[in-house]
Amino acid sequence: MNIKRINTGKRMSQAVVYQGQVTTAGQVAQATAGEDVATQTVEVLRKIDQLLAEAGTDKSHLLTAQIWLSDMKHFSAMNEVWDEWVIAGSTPTRACVESRLAVSSLAVEIAVTAAVMTS
Repeated sequence: MNIKRINTGKRMSQAVVYQGQVTTAGQVAQATAGEDVATQTVEVLRKIDQLLAEAGTDKSHLLTAQIWLSDMKHFSAMNEVWDEWVIAGSTPTRACVESRLAVSSLAVEIAVTAAVMTS
């Protein structure tokens, strides 16, 4: 049983790779917290790309995504960024809900699971 933990801290890891899959923690904006949801979504998806790369995969292998919005009024703006980011024909299953996020300046949080392709 080989478990790879990425960016491990005292409370949590940002991603965990196990049995051919990587699961990310919920990713939120840091540099753009307080900005509009589109700007925050760009940052969050960039962070997800980096975690997937470190795990040995990419967004073409996404299996599922969970998205939390601070307000569903952000749904369309977030989806515009999301739709540009995902790869047509390789879109994951997805849930998107409204939820109070940990910090009031955050508009979006995203977690994904992807297959890790081994050679």
